[in-house]
Amino acid sequence: MTTISSTGTVQGNGTGILDRAHTIAKPGFNRWMVPPAALCIHLCIGMAYGFSVFWLPLSRAIGLTAPKACPDISLWQELFTTTCDWKVASLGWMYTLFFVVLGVSAAIWGGWLERAGPRKAGVVAACCWGGGLLLGALGIYVHQLWIMWLGSGVIGGIGLGLGYISPVSTLVKWFPDRRGMATGMAIMGFGGGAMIGLPLADKLMNYFKTPTSVGAWETFITMGVIYFVFMMIGAFSYRVVPDGWKPDGWTAPSENKTMISQHNVHLDNAHRTPQFWLIWWVLCLNVSAGIGVIGQAVPMLQEIFAGNLIGLPGVKFNALSVEQKAAIATIAAGFGGLLSLFNIGGRFFWASFSDYIGRKNTYYTFFILGIVLYALAPTFAATGSKLLFVLGFGIILSMYGGGFATVPAYLADMFGTQFVGAIHGRLLTAWSTAGIIGPVVVNYIREFQLQAGVPRDQVYNITMYILCAMLVAGLICNYLVKPVDPKWHMSDDEVAKAQAGKSAGGVQSGSFGIGKGGLDTKAGLFWLFVGIPLAWGVYKTLESAAKIF
Repeated sequence: MTTISSTGTVQGNGTGILDRAHTIAKPGFNRWMVPPAALCIHLCIGMAYGFSVFWLPLSRAIGLTAPKACPDISLWQELFTTTCDWKVASLGWMYTLFFVVLGVSAAIWGGWLERAGPRKAGVVAACCWGGGLLLGALGIYVHQLWIMWLGSGVIGGIGLGLGYISPVSTLVKWFPDRRGMATGMAIMGFGGGAMIGLPLADKLMNYFKTPTSVGAWETFITMGVIYFVFMMIGAFSYRVVPDGWKPDGWTAPSENKTMISQHNVHLDNAHRTPQFWLIWWVLCLNVSAGIGVIGQAVPMLQEIFAGNLIGLPGVKFNALSVEQKAAIATIAAGFGGLLSLFNIGGRFFWASFSDYIGRKNTYYTFFILGIVLYALAPTFAATGSKLLFVLGFGIILSMYGGGFATVPAYLADMFGTQFVGAIHGRLLTAWSTAGIIGPVVVNYIREFQLQAGVPRDQVYNITMYILCAMLVAGLICNYLVKPVDPKWHMSDDEVAKAQAGKSAGGVQSGSFGIGKGGLDTKAGLFWLFVGIPLAWGVYKTLESAAKIF
């Protein structure tokens, strides 16, 4: 058993290096070391957003210069064929696998993570994500789609789920004074992972490309190793708060004046409360609207503005030549990158802003402002204003990312910090659901509109109004969120039993000489370690986005 003496010294029983008790912070530890540790993991798993960079090269892995197509092949046959190239649509199922498995694994193993601690969870996540990429590389090498789905999609998806929630509970407890900012700093890495990984993957594939290979399996191996190393650095840098710790000079806000509870709700009871399911729908509806736009953002810009993007005002998409369509596709790719930048910035900005205006008011902002912007999107398109269109969707994507980063703090406010990581894991099933609802709504309505003969620059108008309706439903759910009924609160004895390493007699409350001050030299260098690749990703994104204007 691990306890803390009156002097703040951690006393343990020689537990293993991966065990939670071994990661309890000692006097002198700087809490600002924890967010970059989380970023080490999130910047790696965030590459899930950028996996589309592999689809076109993999769709000609056999044909090399052009796809070796088998038009009548079924998806089942495609899983095992070694003579036909894979369809882009079949490869795209990887995206669905990522986010469905992420939500399911976070829900299943969230409770284990609270007991095992973030270090062990981070190591498992590194093995699954890095190992999944290596297995995916094998699938590409032997041209077996099922191996790639199993490796990168399923095993990698488990790594996504555990890696995503691994720092949540820890950060909320380290920054009780700035919960939103803390989770925003970490979760912004998931939004920014593609900004680093996508150009890196492109450069690696070009480097490894030969007359007999598109360079994809070699890139999977290289990135798998890089990500494994970075994630292990993050996992071993995690430290958890000692029981009873709080920042120097900080006092908990009054429950009478805020929606922040000072009580804890047990993991087994959280889903029995209406608050859990209301917040579940708040996240699901916010994400459904945003993820639907993400999936179609690039073709949306091309079809709406068409010739306007290359100095041919008034020329519709279907009237463009193959070369002209290729030119606007390059420009539209910059739009996708710019949206990623808004996504990552929104995660930090909105989550930090929620510390000042409250989590409920932040979601009110998401829904009300989102309704206005979605409703105005057809007008922006009709006026031909690229600036208004790009800015409008940039703000929408910032709120999409902000919803992810703010929800852990929302849950901590409602249910306390004791089980917030596990509760957050279960809530992420809303993300899995949204990953199906959003793209289905946008894609199928688009196809229906096209078949009905609606011009390409107008096919998204009805979709925007349907997404508005989703946000109205989310607004109502957010309005209905009230403080949790006291009958669900854990007693002090129940909390004491649940806290790992806490003796029956309890521990004193205080700072124990931990977490004082801001960035010191060691923490500053760690931030620089994660900041340099992130800055490179931002630079490459802005370089690409500049072509839009």
